[in-house]
Amino acid sequence: MDVKVDQTLDCRGLSCPMPILKMAKAIKDMSSGEVLEILGTDPGSKTDIPGWCEKTGNEFLGLEDLGDHSKFYIKKA
Repeated sequence: MDVKVDQTLDCRGLSCPMPILKMAKAIKDMSSGEVLEILGTDPGSKTDIPGWCEKTGNEFLGLEDLGDHSKFYIKKA
């Protein structure tokens, strides 16, 4: 994806609920309009992260599945 990333959060090796907790903390410290890239290996994140965005009003920009891990992109509301 061609997204300008403002911050990257490495959650590889972590399982639920840690990726969501770390992501929520990182987003809280960011400014509106900034983009967070999350690196993750937990298969549940593919549904958890978009669901969290929908619930919190942040924009889920998409994900890239790279085989050994995924990259998720979230734009802070």
